[in-house]
Amino acid sequence: MRVHGFRHVDFEDFGCIAPALAGRGHRLSATRFYAGETPPGPETYDALLVMGGPMNIYEDVAYPWLRAEKAAIGAAIDAGRPVLGICLGAQLVADVLGAPTTRNAQAEIGWFDVALAPEAAQSWAFAGFPERFRAFHWHGDTFAIPAGARRLMHSEACANQAFALRTASGAKVAAIQFHLEVTAADARVWFEHETPAPARYVQSPARVLGELDAFAQNNRLMRRLLDNWLAD
Repeated sequence: MRVHGFRHVDFEDFGCIAPALAGRGHRLSATRFYAGETPPGPETYDALLVMGGPMNIYEDVAYPWLRAEKAAIGAAIDAGRPVLGICLGAQLVADVLGAPTTRNAQAEIGWFDVALAPEAAQSWAFAGFPERFRAFHWHGDTFAIPAGARRLMHSEACANQAFALRTASGAKVAAIQFHLEVTAADARVWFEHETPAPARYVQSPARVLGELDAFAQNNRLMRRLLDNWLAD
């Protein structure tokens, strides 16, 4: 399968996703918006992955390519392509589906539990997920749940952590606010670019980077989500 990814900054790549897709025989390509690249049409790929980034989805003036990206996400959904959004990508997908993104009451950075709603285990996206797990978070905004979707996960700091739906076009659309794809090496690079101020739901780099088992567990769940998302 041809999977195409939208990337937003050079230091946030695909994490464990790239080797996971390669190991399953899929091909992964990318549009690097930060490098001035133009997104292709949905006829060139079979599924669309929308990654994270430090900008906000409403910063069109600072990042004018956001408008083109939203149009490309809409085109993918209209064409019936599976779409998966992660963090910023989840917010972009929600926005395209008519649900706003706003500032969350608290920034959430580090390892915090995510709990599944009862219906999540029956959803195509999160089948096989545990009822509660620790996820790696790095966000200050939050998305609303689009019409036709249900809130499938929440954390103490953020009510809307995941949603999934099948659109009228047949597209399988899933979104997560947290980062299952991030490896410990990725997180080290992120902290080289930013050291967030401590807060109630903001952990220190030392605490985050000391959780090697948690990164491994998250990466296993990322592979599960990819398999669910790309299944026929």
